[in-house]
Amino acid sequence: QVQLVESGGGLVQAGGSLRLSCAASGVISSINVMGWFRQAPGKQRELVAIITGSGISDYADSVKDRFTVSRNNPKSTVYLQMTSLKPEDTAVYYCSTERAGINYWGQGTQVTVSS
Repeated sequence: QVQLVESGGGLVQAGGSLRLSCAASGVISSINVMGWFRQAPGKQRELVAIITGSGISDYADSVKDRFTVSRNNPKSTVYLQMTSLKPEDTAVYYCSTERAGINYWGQGTQVTVSS
């Protein structure tokens, strides 16, 4: 079992910044890819960013050059630094990983960007 706990969400004005954190615990050996997803009201959950254990990252086009994903492997924590936030970034943000063929999700953290 893997537990994921997100933190760092909140309300911010457009153009502002937030930093999300996701701490993994439990049986975390062999975890490689960790990712951030988001789901806005009435929309499907979408991938925001992923990062491998070796630090290779990729981003959705909508957040490239504004969001940065990073990882602290010894602490099995992944971060999402979000800058130049836009109202359309408003969503519940989820941390996710996969281990032994099972996908794990955190409970989500709300990010609201006001115009």
